[in-house]
Amino acid sequence: MRARRVVITGMGWVTPLGEGLDAVWRRLLAGESAVGPITRFDGSTYATSFAAEVKDFDLARSLDDPEATARHAGAALQTRFLLAAAASAWRQSGLSRGDVDRRRIGVYLGAGEGPPDTQGFIGTNLAAWNEQTRRLDDVRWAMEAAQRLDPVREVEQWPEIVVAHLADMFGCRGPSLNCMTACAASTQSVGEAFEIIRRGDASVMIAGGGHTMITPLGMTGFIRLTAMSTRRDDPRSASRPFSRTRDGFVMGEGAGIVILEDLEHAQRRGAEPLAELVGYGSTADAYRITDIDPSGAGGRDTMLHALGQAGIDPMVLGDDGRPPVHYISAHGTGTPENDGIETKAVRAVFGDLAPRIPFSSIKSMLGHLIQAAGAVELITCVMAIRTGMAPPTINLNDPDPECDLDYVPNVARDLNPVGGVDVCLSNGFGFGGQNDCVCVRRFRG
Repeated sequence: MRARRVVITGMGWVTPLGEGLDAVWRRLLAGESAVGPITRFDGSTYATSFAAEVKDFDLARSLDDPEATARHAGAALQTRFLLAAAASAWRQSGLSRGDVDRRRIGVYLGAGEGPPDTQGFIGTNLAAWNEQTRRLDDVRWAMEAAQRLDPVREVEQWPEIVVAHLADMFGCRGPSLNCMTACAASTQSVGEAFEIIRRGDASVMIAGGGHTMITPLGMTGFIRLTAMSTRRDDPRSASRPFSRTRDGFVMGEGAGIVILEDLEHAQRRGAEPLAELVGYGSTADAYRITDIDPSGAGGRDTMLHALGQAGIDPMVLGDDGRPPVHYISAHGTGTPENDGIETKAVRAVFGDLAPRIPFSSIKSMLGHLIQAAGAVELITCVMAIRTGMAPPTINLNDPDPECDLDYVPNVARDLNPVGGVDVCLSNGFGFGGQNDCVCVRRFRG
């Protein structure tokens, strides 16, 4: 059976720079930073007291449906981010429930675990939760403590519940899954959803990811791992991927969703493809639980898999004399280890052509959206294809000599004079050595 072609027909995101596709894109091209002091709780005593928060979020505004808003109002914050992003993507795709057999619509997400938020989910008050757990361990208090547990909040912790919320809102009765592969999760979810459509198991997949870890527990964990920047003097410049003075990532939050669709199905209903997904690769480093392989072999192999599936030879120039890939959305966290290893992997894939490919990290502006990062960065690739613009890596004033590629430093770049953007890669590398990459290109019927 021939593999089906897969196109993107809708996109939506909720980011620390806002929600509208065009509005956020303009702010990214302008090099705006969303990083500032934490407002959700008192972070003044934390080594990292800043993050990139989503501000002024209102699910009711995003859904524009009082009944749906009421039905999902009790959902955790990351779920509400995802519902809002999915509603935007669904509207852009032009889909309605009558357009397709709902058994042919699926959901594949990369969404975080036990999402705490300011409405009282587990993690907001860690001390209180620890006391609750201690009481459950004590027979004398077990019955009392159990009666005080909120069953709705208990259920909302479960990682599969976020998929259930989206399936309910859009009537999806096809394959529904959630993967939890840390920072690679939403890149992997898009890639696996792509494969589901290619082999004919669904006609439409709602794919992407969402996460929020801007909580006392979430921040403390990464601080203890020494993975986060502690540049308290100037939070806006704290996220500085590929810089010699980088000292860790900045926590962000949000969601990104793309609507993937069988090309023939999209054409039958007259939908406009925004871009075509043409390749996906997934590997594991099998190196250490908390570290990535310093050789970059895992990242190299996953990019090669994605390019191979797309039928692209990474070391052969195109007919226009340019490298075969025109923009790479870097994983680019700003940690000392990640950026050098990712640079090494890109060099291994593209050889002498690597320095000619614009390769930037929007985490310098949005922070690290953890399990939402990959989907948001894929949307960035599609926007680059549609506008011919490459967003910058900001705060790159002191380049690391070992990071010697073209990271589009500080100022967005107009690539239209040299032929625009036709082919992009989006990298997502997860804590523990999970590597995923998707290849997207301009749709040509």
